[in-house]
Amino acid sequence: MLVRSEIEKWARTSATPGRVTERLADDAALLVSELVTNALMHAGTQIEVACGVETEPSPPGRSLSPDREQEDTGPVDVSAAVVEVTDRQPTGRVTGDSSARRGGRGLGLQIVGSLAESWGVTYRRTEKVVWFRLAVSEMVPKPSGSLSEAMHRELDAAEIFSSSPHADRRRTAEWADRGGAFLAEASELLSGQLDEDMVAALAGQLLVPRLADWCAVWLTTDDGAMRLSRAWHSDERRVDALRFALEPDPPPAGLRTVGIPWPWPESADLSGKGGSALAFSLVSGGTCLGSLVIGRDGPTEMTDSVARTVEDVARRVAQAVVTARQYTRQTSISRALQRRQLPPSLASLPGVETAIVYEPHARGQTVGGDFYDLFPLGRNRWSFLLGDVQGKDPEAMSVTGLTRHLVRLLAREGHGVESVLGRLNAAMAEEGAEAVAVGGESAQPRFLSLVYGEVEPDTKAGGARCSIASAGHPPPLKLSVEGDVVPVVDSQMLLGIDEGTEFVAFEFDLSPGETLLCVTDGVTERRSGQRQLDDDDGLAEILAGCVGMGAMAVAERVRQAAHDFGPEPVEDDLAILVLHAVVA
Repeated sequence: MLVRSEIEKWARTSATPGRVTERLADDAALLVSELVTNALMHAGTQIEVACGVETEPSPPGRSLSPDREQEDTGPVDVSAAVVEVTDRQPTGRVTGDSSARRGGRGLGLQIVGSLAESWGVTYRRTEKVVWFRLAVSEMVPKPSGSLSEAMHRELDAAEIFSSSPHADRRRTAEWADRGGAFLAEASELLSGQLDEDMVAALAGQLLVPRLADWCAVWLTTDDGAMRLSRAWHSDERRVDALRFALEPDPPPAGLRTVGIPWPWPESADLSGKGGSALAFSLVSGGTCLGSLVIGRDGPTEMTDSVARTVEDVARRVAQAVVTARQYTRQTSISRALQRRQLPPSLASLPGVETAIVYEPHARGQTVGGDFYDLFPLGRNRWSFLLGDVQGKDPEAMSVTGLTRHLVRLLAREGHGVESVLGRLNAAMAEEGAEAVAVGGESAQPRFLSLVYGEVEPDTKAGGARCSIASAGHPPPLKLSVEGDVVPVVDSQMLLGIDEGTEFVAFEFDLSPGETLLCVTDGVTERRSGQRQLDDDDGLAEILAGCVGMGAMAVAERVRQAAHDFGPEPVEDDLAILVLHAVVA
């Protein structure tokens, strides 16, 4: 292992007693294994580990390099081992539904820092790095001492499981002094977790190896059954076997307030002498949410104070599961509603490629204030739209769905481009007036920018005939096969401002090989300092470099250009709609 090899390299030239140096290597290796490997495996974080040693000041002329011969350098004292854990998780870019993403930057280091603090290890944490130090001077001078024993003395069941009444009383008193800090750590680590399986994983990290040799967490399902969410063992090689042994026989979903004995699985046996296990219900608000089972190897019993501490941990785990489930339920409802705001797919046009790129700005949402649609009208005609509602709140999101469905209804009743925009404008203005009448001056009417058009493909000669109007929206751009870029419409009044506004549609041909690009202001107003992307016809310049590309390639080129334009993250929804007339 990296840590052990680094310390052993120094041991060859160290004046520190071999026993102490060996213990230092054991301690550092265990620390990395427990704090880094186990914890970050659940967080799903990419990390980088670097290690080294600190030495006492050397006499003049003495080198500290372990690669020099000992007779040239003389012995040196190893005073501490230093390990640095750096978060290498890429920040990435969230597009659409981000629910599948787990872990992420910061979570792994949060676990490392919390566990290091509870074990009494000197550490320092920043946003991207956790640095911790093991000093020789702080070691308890026992021939068989190690960090694992220090952990056990601090929090492990090796000293809180006991068959000696005298030892029980002494260790109960010791645990009473430490239990408060442990429970505070448990609360901090579990609070804010929004995934119930992550809660179960963190529970295992809290309890193993400090309170038990292994831990398993069952959670209830929608039909009242129990599923094994996580199983963890101090010996990682036994995790799969432990899970296999426990999964077929879950604890009953009861409302017990104390732990009850649980059958000992042979796969968890480290000593060959069996062990003891206790099951604790996860109860919150009078409802059983699952069960937490912990086991300790050997003929030992749990002290009352530690049993009460585990009960407290179980209550905290149960409350964290409730919070995670409430979040999951609310997120599911929100996504179900959001799915109705946008079409599930774009309609296919003969001889015309279509592509959409859609990135809502709000984290965790699949829909924002931007919206789009492309649907058939019959008789070889299709309609498309790209719009942007004022604001980014849930109210704006609700307007997007209403607008899209209203446009579909009007278009399929035979209203042309100008009539659709006129009637939609009247509806928006009327709704704004009603909002002001009900809510007074504090009510804010909603304005809407929209590009709406009809497309009639030419199935014989190729290309398509287009009729488009823009209501306060960035004008669509047409790219010719020669690389010329021109706007195809004049922008008109925003929807919802003046009920009497009349709109004019612009007609043009989209010849084979030509491309029509429509974007929202999240693209054109993308900032880099004081500049915007569309200053000095910046968007037209980007489109001019897309000659010969298909619809999806053009959309992706524009999206990437918007992200690359400024060093800061995009601060608005992005929506890009591309129509490309295919060359026969």
